[in-house]
Amino acid sequence: MEPDVSIETSRQIRVAILPIGGPIPTSHLREYTSLIARHSRLDLASVASFYTEQQKSPFSQQPWDSGSLSFKFVLGGCSASPWEDFQPCRKVLAVLAICHLPSSSPHLDAVAAHFVDACRPYGSALATRCFAFCPSDAQLAEKKREDIVLLPSADRPTMEHHMLTLLQDLAASLLMEFEKWVLRAESTGTILKTPLDSQSSLGSEEVIKAKKRRLGRAQKTIGDYCLLAGSPADANAHYSTAIELARLTGDVFWHAGALEGSVCALLVDRVGQQDPAMEDEVKYRYYTVIQLYRRAFLQDNAQRVSTVSFELEATLKLARYLCRREHSKEVADLLMGAADGAKSLIDASDRLILFIEIARLFGSLGYRRKAAFFSRQVAQLYSQQESVTAAMSSLQVLTLTTDVYRVQSRKNVKKEQDVSTNLPQSIVALFESHWSTIQMVVLREILMSSIRAGDPLSAWGAGARLLRSFYPLITPAGQSGLASSLSNAADRLPSGTRCADPCLPFIRLHSFPFHPSQTDIIKRNPTKKEWWTGSAPTGPFIYTPFSKSGSNTGSNAAKDQSITWIVGEPVQVLVELANPCSFEIVVESIYLSVHSRNFDAFPVTVTLPPNTSKTVLLSGIPTKPGPVSIPGCIVHCFGVITEHLFKEVDNLLLGAAQGLVLSDPFRSCGSGKVKNVTFPSNINVLPSLPLLVSNLVGGAGANVLYEGEIRDITVNLTNAGSVPVEEVNISVSGKNLDSVIKVDNEKLGTVFPLKPGGEVSFTITLKAWQLGIADTESDARRVSREGSSPYLVIHYAGPLSSNPEESLPPGRRLVVPLNICVVQGLRFVQARLLSMEIPARFAENHTVIENGPDPVKTLVKIDPYKGSWGLRLLELELSNRTDVVFDLTVSIEEDDTAYHKTRIDRDYSARVLIPLEHFKLPVLDEISPKPELNASITALINKIKVRWHSGRNSHGELNVKEAVQLALQGAVLDILLPDPLTFGFRVVKDGDPIRACEVTALETIVRNNTKETIRLSLSVNCKDVAGENCCEGHDATVLWAGVLNNIHLEVPPLKEVAHSFSFYFLVPGDYSLQASAVIIDATEVLHARARTRTPDEPIFCRGSPFHVEVIGTT
Repeated sequence: MEPDVSIETSRQIRVAILPIGGPIPTSHLREYTSLIARHSRLDLASVASFYTEQQKSPFSQQPWDSGSLSFKFVLGGCSASPWEDFQPCRKVLAVLAICHLPSSSPHLDAVAAHFVDACRPYGSALATRCFAFCPSDAQLAEKKREDIVLLPSADRPTMEHHMLTLLQDLAASLLMEFEKWVLRAESTGTILKTPLDSQSSLGSEEVIKAKKRRLGRAQKTIGDYCLLAGSPADANAHYSTAIELARLTGDVFWHAGALEGSVCALLVDRVGQQDPAMEDEVKYRYYTVIQLYRRAFLQDNAQRVSTVSFELEATLKLARYLCRREHSKEVADLLMGAADGAKSLIDASDRLILFIEIARLFGSLGYRRKAAFFSRQVAQLYSQQESVTAAMSSLQVLTLTTDVYRVQSRKNVKKEQDVSTNLPQSIVALFESHWSTIQMVVLREILMSSIRAGDPLSAWGAGARLLRSFYPLITPAGQSGLASSLSNAADRLPSGTRCADPCLPFIRLHSFPFHPSQTDIIKRNPTKKEWWTGSAPTGPFIYTPFSKSGSNTGSNAAKDQSITWIVGEPVQVLVELANPCSFEIVVESIYLSVHSRNFDAFPVTVTLPPNTSKTVLLSGIPTKPGPVSIPGCIVHCFGVITEHLFKEVDNLLLGAAQGLVLSDPFRSCGSGKVKNVTFPSNINVLPSLPLLVSNLVGGAGANVLYEGEIRDITVNLTNAGSVPVEEVNISVSGKNLDSVIKVDNEKLGTVFPLKPGGEVSFTITLKAWQLGIADTESDARRVSREGSSPYLVIHYAGPLSSNPEESLPPGRRLVVPLNICVVQGLRFVQARLLSMEIPARFAENHTVIENGPDPVKTLVKIDPYKGSWGLRLLELELSNRTDVVFDLTVSIEEDDTAYHKTRIDRDYSARVLIPLEHFKLPVLDEISPKPELNASITALINKIKVRWHSGRNSHGELNVKEAVQLALQGAVLDILLPDPLTFGFRVVKDGDPIRACEVTALETIVRNNTKETIRLSLSVNCKDVAGENCCEGHDATVLWAGVLNNIHLEVPPLKEVAHSFSFYFLVPGDYSLQASAVIIDATEVLHARARTRTPDEPIFCRGSPFHVEVIGTT
């Protein structure tokens, strides 16, 4: 059998192309053969100028205007066929020798001798030519030779033109030789034999039968030469005669050959025409041919010469002619019938050719799986041959089937245009679990063929695909055997060899940690001086629960996400590696795969025990501005470098989730389920920018502060970039902003621009806030909640671009968390209000108050309008549950009054007294609204400062505002506001003390503390030490002159009036004077101050008692 046969094969003139004169370089040989092979069909009209009719041509119906000659060029020639008489198209009818003179002998005689020797095996050749390319000048100068055609070097079109001319001359020579052969056969006849006629013992009956058949066979052969000469009409006439004679003589085999030739003549005569009638005629005749060949095999089976090959060739010719979609079923039936006939073929090479043709036709028909099946049959036949060439052929054929079985190498996979739309289909196509057995067999066959062919790279790739895709179906011993095969193949490869097919481990993108320096990049607006406004961060953390949630989540959000990297700043990517096999994997190096060539990746070494997974941090540094593409990782494992794509593993895991894949390698290794993370599609690298790195002096841990504690923290800023910092703005954001008292950044302006490597520091004054109820209830330790600290926001930028056409370099934002942990120091137990009045000494002038000793003076002050010591104290009971000692100091903000320290030891409680008499409001005004009153009260309470010290450097301030308000509650007005009326007494006569039995002139002073005029009814009484009234009754000890009761007075606003009277003390001793009054027609403010039930209820005011010491007469 011969490959690539068709119905028109019978008209092809076989020409052998023989390289002679020494080895020809491959490039030149390919060029020379292409010059010849492109002229496989020559029109008779172009050949006519070279044709010379020496006698009347037997091709009377030669179509010189429309006909053509067809050539089949065979490089290297071919061996003679025993069936050449039966089918002249199998003969080598011409020999073309090609010679590259620069690489051959310089003597043309030697070339001519080589040419003669090369043509000797082809005795059937009717014409020979020797084309010598690239002759030297000396060779061109030699005498012209008839047996060698010299072709000097020229451009391609010129060489094509010369070769066309030479082949047209060759065609004319063959045409004339065909005429001679036909004329000789018609006149003298010829003896034509086939292997069927080669039996040594022929009886008389067989001899008579052979003589009768000779004429019919001659007509059939003449028809073949007419067909070779391009005259289908003449050929058809001879074929018709041969068919009739073969039918009469019972020559079935030649009958089939003549009928097959007639079909070819029909198609050549009607070239370009395609109608159903002709198609039906061809089918009818060829089915008859197939039947005739089958009958010939049955008849001549006793002679042990098989004609099955001709039957199968006829079947293949018909299948190739009908190989179209509309005849797919019929063609498939023909090919399957031909495959069944392969069992009758004796020669293994015939079976090989048959399966090759069947596979090719199934492939042309679109039946890819059937084509792959028969291709595997071809590979098995190749593998039965013990030669490296056969093993290489088997490997090549099996490689063609990998696409069908979905086990192809990655280098043969076509890149899909839109991965997102084709992803589900690709998953189904890549992972068809019910094909697993066939796929494993195919990969194993490729592995064995690669080993026999001595191709270690193909062997490594096949073993890698087999182990990676089908490890769950391979026993532990088999897995170890494949690992050994991979190592053996790698030993035969040069160091650093790359393979397109990844092996183990499996690698997926675990997470993409973003450094704040990568995300806090702010575009600068040249028209806006404060370019950082409107770009406040949501917090010092990458994730915040208060960030806006969008609809783009998962892989779509990752695709739409845009990331910015900076040249020279390291970046990191977390990947997870899985080893689902039973042997240890040593990854010599793994690093990020970069196709854009502007990124330096850092390799790491990883060891994976059996059935384990591990998370690895991969890093690198961008080197040039521009986009970055990182589809996966580069892995050096099992001695070969491969690229592992994240997308392929994502498809694998998706297929496992849908039940299309045998196993999930990460789950089988005990790895938890990780959300689908996709590498961002848009990564842009910007030119170098300044990079500030913050450092809190004392460490980056939390600063533990007690409530109210004040502490200075130093922040160091270092420029870790390669560009100077020229502009800086510092602001405070976050929660508890009041805790940042001061940011001392005045000296920052003196050190800028901050060059690369430069460092600057500044101080922040912090005051710990008071813990709220939520803090104390959520944590038994009574500490502040996480995330409640403020943070510094530092916006900075480098120099402006010198080129105004270039865009402004972006700025950056540095977030510095202050990490304050507030701990409750002193705990409030309770707060109480203490009120006490001590009668004052009587004085001659109410403006001069006699005070007590200094220790008392520092604690309590006398009211200038009262005659008593007023003790208004706030008692705070504090408990110290910490492990330090606190010293408390109470001070007044305005007059810097300080009181003695109070010490509270560990696990002890103490009471702190805060005086309130300093904070009386000056006046009670009806016009003053309540909000202003409350604001005044709050301002007065804020004047009280309770400061504490602990150890050497720890100090703070206790917030007592809430405690004061809680203790005062409804008595605020009574304590902090003055009385509407205050009363005082004075002696009219200066100097002398008050003596008994003398008339003493006295005055009662009544002061109005409001802004409204008050009318009142005044009364004065005097009591002894027993509290009895001394001015009334039969036992009165004090005589008086003047009015003491129902004294009607009118006191102007904020003024005072005096009422005079005289006392005559009969008995020396201690007495108390007290004035009281009833306010007449009181205002609403006074009624509210007195808390009366009805507007008509009288308001009674009583002053504090004044002490009077009366001495006796001497």
